Amino acid sequence: MTGLLHRVAEVDRPSLRLSVDGRDITALAGDTLLTALLVAGTRLRESEFGDGPRAGFCLMGACQDCWVWTEAGGRLRACSTPAEAGMRILTGAAPWP
Repeated sequence: MTGLLHRVAEVDRPSLRLSVDGRDITALAGDTLLTALLVAGTRLRESEFGDGPRAGFCLMGACQDCWVWTEAGGRLRACSTPAEAGMRILTGAAPWP
């Protein structure tokens, strides 16, 4: 799948793998989750309010547009959370406890 974002610089950073909705993706050390997800795909998530695909909005943690979840139910802002090897992220319906 071609991503929404394309790397043009800093491509020599170490890579890491994480899982997004059960699919393994590769990110680079220092990427945020938002960067990793948009390099790997064409959207961050679907809006829970039914108004379509989302790709982040403010990119600085002030809005509510980039929420993703851990498999354990924790909520993360994709724009300000560093991607880490082994993360297991969900972008669909919130896994509320």
